[in-house]
Amino acid sequence: MILPHGHDLDARTRRLLRALISQYLVDGEPVGSRTLARSSGLDVSPATIRNIMADLEDAGLVASPHTSSGRVPTPRGLRLFVDSLIELQPLPRAELARLQSELPPGPATTRDLLGNVSTLLSAMTRFAGVVTVPRQADFPLRHIDFVALPDARVLVILVFTDNQVQNRIVQLAKPLAGGELEQAANYLNSHFAGLRVDDIRAHLLAEVRETGSELNRLLASTVELATASFAPQAGDADMLVSGQTNLMACAELADLQRLRDLFDAFQQKNELLQLMEVCAKAPGVRLFIGEESGFAALDGCSVVTASYGAQGRMLGAVGVIGPTRMAYERVIPVVQATAGLLSDALNRVAVTL
Repeated sequence: MILPHGHDLDARTRRLLRALISQYLVDGEPVGSRTLARSSGLDVSPATIRNIMADLEDAGLVASPHTSSGRVPTPRGLRLFVDSLIELQPLPRAELARLQSELPPGPATTRDLLGNVSTLLSAMTRFAGVVTVPRQADFPLRHIDFVALPDARVLVILVFTDNQVQNRIVQLAKPLAGGELEQAANYLNSHFAGLRVDDIRAHLLAEVRETGSELNRLLASTVELATASFAPQAGDADMLVSGQTNLMACAELADLQRLRDLFDAFQQKNELLQLMEVCAKAPGVRLFIGEESGFAALDGCSVVTASYGAQGRMLGAVGVIGPTRMAYERVIPVVQATAGLLSDALNRVAVTL
């Protein structure tokens, strides 16, 4: 009936396991043999069900919290349930319309849009909603301006096509006159608007190395400013989290130390960012149940993510973090639909990626 890896189940066993997990996801209680006999619709005795449950327990798919109680699914059993025992349906049209109506209708910065998405995911699922913020360098430059500051410093104002503004302060070896700053801005805007920062940096380096290039000829005194304006920035990666306090109401996460570890992970962000960045590189939905994430703080949680992007370029991932006892058949379509709507919204603002 069950192969050593526990993935080849006969039809009756699959039906019983699906019934057990479905019941457990609803009420969170161990499911007994008599309850399974009623809910599965199978004409089998409780004794037969107990024998099958014992086999499933040996295979690591269910467990008995107490000697005389029923069974609950293990993370391995939940994985099998999600992978092969349920049929995921697209989000109903009415819910999809509700999601779409909650997104900002007008122009907004990408960060504003992402903050709205994380809040929306939390509200729709009653768990924590997470969204990674793309590097600003992933968006094309719209405009650059320079403002002279004391002590040979210059304020660099970068405006990107997602309406985000980034300010950088550059320290130069000697001060530049206002005319030189204007000349530098005009040159960079006319030659590099519409390109991403990484591409601009590559073009600048190539021009600086080329003897007699237009950049060297026109901007001999401002090459330092031009190259410094697009230098790589550390700490650009970020993640927005909403609804962390929802997890305090989950009985499965009621252990104080577990909650403390989880909230520390939300605050530090490093481990969660690593996980979400891995998810962002793969199209479609990713699911981690319990220890599958590889991070101890998430051992009692499930993480459901989906990547988003624009113009065929992956930019990040959206997701939900909640207890392993969640309604996967609802949460997965919500996350998937939200990622799709976010991608559509980014495409509508005509970001040329």
